[in-house]
Amino acid sequence: MSSLSLQAAGAAREAIDTHVPRLVAENFASKLFDQDPALWGSAAQEEAAIRLGWTDAVRVSRPLVPEIEQLRHDFAREGVTRFVLAGMGGSSLAPEVITRSAGVDLFVLDSTDPEMVTKALEDLEHTALVVSSKSGSTVETDSARRVFVNAFERAGIDAPSRVVVVTDPGSPMDSASREAGYRKVFTADPNVGGRFSALTAFGLVPSGLAGVDVAALLDDAEEATEMLREDDENNIGLQLGAALGGTSPLRDKIVLVNQGAPFVGFADWAEQLIAESTGKSGTGVLPVVVNDAAPEVTSGAPDVLVVSLVDDEAVTEEQGEGVRVAGSLAGLMMAFEVAIAVVGQLLRIDPFNQPDVESAKAATRELLAAKPEPSPAAATDGAIEIRGSEQLLDGATTVPEALAALLAQLPENGYVSVQAYFDRLEWAQLESIRDLLARHTGRPVTFGWGPRFLHSTGQYHKGGPEQGVYLQITAATGTDVDIPGIPFTFGELIGAQADGDAGVLSDHHRPVVRLRLTDRAEGVAQLLRVASEL
Repeated sequence: MSSLSLQAAGAAREAIDTHVPRLVAENFASKLFDQDPALWGSAAQEEAAIRLGWTDAVRVSRPLVPEIEQLRHDFAREGVTRFVLAGMGGSSLAPEVITRSAGVDLFVLDSTDPEMVTKALEDLEHTALVVSSKSGSTVETDSARRVFVNAFERAGIDAPSRVVVVTDPGSPMDSASREAGYRKVFTADPNVGGRFSALTAFGLVPSGLAGVDVAALLDDAEEATEMLREDDENNIGLQLGAALGGTSPLRDKIVLVNQGAPFVGFADWAEQLIAESTGKSGTGVLPVVVNDAAPEVTSGAPDVLVVSLVDDEAVTEEQGEGVRVAGSLAGLMMAFEVAIAVVGQLLRIDPFNQPDVESAKAATRELLAAKPEPSPAAATDGAIEIRGSEQLLDGATTVPEALAALLAQLPENGYVSVQAYFDRLEWAQLESIRDLLARHTGRPVTFGWGPRFLHSTGQYHKGGPEQGVYLQITAATGTDVDIPGIPFTFGELIGAQADGDAGVLSDHHRPVVRLRLTDRAEGVAQLLRVASEL
């Protein structure tokens, strides 16, 4: 399946009919693929000038294919068949959806939870590490590299021979990796932002090493690109962008649901692309990733737009309000990237910067340096400690009371954000709290695993409209992992990331209730029970 198709109805169709003719008349698509940085106004021009390389990703990435295939074969001859990817944001989300959709194994380590780090360190005899970062300074990625190199050495394995690096040319990581003698250093086009990097070395190297046919992926992207660069009213990228960012009044909650498309996790990739690109300057559209039975799909709320990923046959079926889109995986990635470029222009924002992401990183660094004592809990209920401002909690001493106090702050056009800072593989059942809260509130609910969401929806929560209320969940553990050469552990790091982000949200006047599970199993069971009884 390589073609692209889209059907829209209701407000989405009206937006397409309103905006696409102007976009075509102004040659938006061809100018985009000619990498014209003036499309988003003078304020965005400097950033856009160094961020449009993704439009040429297929051509630039072609020479990587034989190198990736050769390295995979070399590893296989050495008995290395398991690959761990250390990366965050765009460096991990694209390879994750590519490999999961292809049915091949890739352990994506985009967490600082010590229990998840411990799982990543299993079976070192057959494992190679892919370290993926534009600069190499990302704390999560650097920490993972350090612990793996140390683990390889302790296991008597030649560490440099098991480390593959993907980075920007000339970055600190580029030179340091070559000096360290790592197995292979792949460099990507530096004129591509992380969330637009799916079809560059960042998406292709880990996917190809894991066993994906990346040449076929690029073939699909090339076919889609021929359609997407045309100044034509049937251009799916222009239509999708008009639907996402051009409804009037703006439907700023984009509910992403897979209703038959042959992909696994595409919405999680699109979530970062949409949220980090548009959530700034007090505006934006919020992606809400849901399952087919989620309340948001049929809520009919006036600020919700449902975007369904379907197969080719379903896209033309009669539908109600919303958008249906189908195509190949790489084709849809290109279409969504074009659409977000359109949304940026419609919302009059720079879709390529992320001005509020650094604030949480800075707060984390300050906490790690100061190592303050943990703030005392306002109350403890069973296996859950409760924290929040005195004004917000208003005397709440139980989890139901704390949740009620938080949800009382939810505006009519608001959303709930659930943020869980612990092992997303072992405790995936916690995600069911999303549907429970959505049914209770009648409002969209997002769910993010920390710290990975900090590189995704984290930008929107701080830079977007002041509409959200935030439930942060952390968890105690009896496991911790030292980070070689750094004066803190993974447990201390994830704690500081949670504390830092909660502080930044509070500084932005966002209501935050924090729940710490003193026992993971008991705490998750208790929290889900409370949410089901609200």
